[in-house]
Parts: sequence; C-alpha cells; structure tokens
Amino acid sequence: MKSSMKFSLWPSPERSWEEVRNLAEYGDRQGWHCLWYADHFMPNSEVGEVLDGNVYECWSVIAAVAAVTKTLRIGSLVSPTTVRHPAVLANTAATIDRISGGRLVLGIGAGWQVNEHRAYGIDLLAGKDRVDRFEEAIHIIKSLLNEPRTSFAGKHFSITDAPCQPTTVQNPLPIMVGTGGPRMQKISARYADEWNTWGHVETASRVIDTFRVACESVGRDPDTVHKSVQAMFFLAEDEKTIQKIRHAAPADRTIVGSDGHIIEQLNLFKELGYNEIIIPDFTLGRDPVSRMSAYERFRTDILPFVD
Repeated sequence: MKSSMKFSLWPSPERSWEEVRNLAEYGDRQGWHCLWYADHFMPNSEVGEVLDGNVYECWSVIAAVAAVTKTLRIGSLVSPTTVRHPAVLANTAATIDRISGGRLVLGIGAGWQVNEHRAYGIDLLAGKDRVDRFEEAIHIIKSLLNEPRTSFAGKHFSITDAPCQPTTVQNPLPIMVGTGGPRMQKISARYADEWNTWGHVETASRVIDTFRVACESVGRDPDTVHKSVQAMFFLAEDEKTIQKIRHAAPADRTIVGSDGHIIEQLNLFKELGYNEIIIPDFTLGRDPVSRMSAYERFRTDILPFVD
C-alpha cells in the first residue's frame, strides 16, 4: 500500500455482520484506506419490484465498524437525502466521527432506488425537483456541521436556529457526493470535499472531464477535491471466461482480466486524476472465504504495482 493512490473496501450490505466485521478488521490491519457501505433497505430491482433480502442498515453498521477499528476510514456510499433528513444525517455523522476518533466520510446522494422508495412510501420526486431537494440538503448539512446554529427556509426543508452537537473531530468532516450527472457535479463542485463516480476507464475519463468543467464553472480548483471511482472487478485468466463475463456484466462499469490487465487499468485511473479506487466485493466470490482471498490477492499481487 505504498502508492499515493488510496484503495478501499466495499462489502455488499447483504453480507452478514460477522463477515463485515472480519473485513473491517482485516482492512484495519493491512492498511486499506476506507470501508464504504451502501445505504439501502432492500436489494435493487431493475423494474421496481419489491424484493426480499437481508440488507443491513447502513449507519448501524458504520457505527459498529467505527467501534472495532482504529485507523480504517468509514463512509456511506451513499446516503440518499430522500430517505435521510439532513439534520439527522448531520447529527449521525458528527456522532460517529466522535466514536471513530475522526475517521468518517459522509457520503450523500439525491436518491435513486425506485423499489425501496415505492415500498416505504417515500417520494423520490422527478429529476429536477430531486436535485433541488438535494442541493438544499447538502447546504443544510454543511452548515450544521460547520456553524454553531443553522437557519434555512427552502422549498423542501426548513431549519430554524438549529445546532448540531456534538461537534465533529474532523474540521471539516468531509462530505462526499456520489454522482455523474452535470448539475449534480456542479453542486458537488460547490459544496463537497470529495466526489465519487462509477465506471471503467473510458467512462471514468469522460466523467472526470465534465467534473473538472463543473469545478471551473463555480471557481473551484478540481485538484482540491478528492476523487474516487469504483468498478466491478472480475479476476479471470482464460479468454473464454473473460468474454463470457464481458457479455453478461454491465458494459460501462466492468473491468475483467488477469492481474496484469487489472494493474494496467488501475494505473490508468491514477493517470486520469483519481485519488482513490474502491473495490466492491460483489464480483469477488460466492462465499466469505473467496471474497477475502480475492481482496488479499489485490493487496499482495495487484495494488503494489500501481505507481
């Protein structure tokens, strides 16, 4: 882990607490940068169908991980401001930053998963209104985390002389926005400390270019924003398996191949200007032993060769 690039873990929220705890303690021992955790309440369905699944609640898990680790950073990837009121998010983040001794990253987004919003009666809103609500929310969160009192009157939220206590250990506590859309990028450029996106190298190249333009449009130096990216990584050697995966997996966010190919792609991410690569466990194996072995293979055989 001697590269200037940061490498982070991302377990599925359907993993057992025992597996997540073991992964967090492993990441803590072995020098991984961060453990990210998705904020959802059920598995996703492409057609909006309600699905069963043991999806663990994000902030409960993050608090528990904070309590059993010492150096590993912890973050939400990402909490939707549709489901989470900004005042609740700010106070939760401040509390867990205290528990962790200053290791939390507050990742937020505008919300997107249709089935959970439909099932729980939470209004997702159409595109522009959803982004408007998110912009109000991030403004409130940033103020609550950094000012003694916050007042705000908007279309979606109203806050009156509100404190956020305890205060955070980090000053400021980093806010990360996960997005690829143009207007959300501009909001990120104005308010966020970190920015995150999905994609293989070609996709990530296009999106980081538009993010730089967004930063310039609001007078922000894009190099002052920590930039992270994740893809679906498949470790495969033989050409038949590689082609089969490429045919089945999402084309714009899949990286599949040998250790050497993965190393090449990670170095290209670094050349593009990304500071952190997040490796989800979704494609790393069907059981806890396989997934842990894959992370260790990354740590010993792949990541040391990212310049």
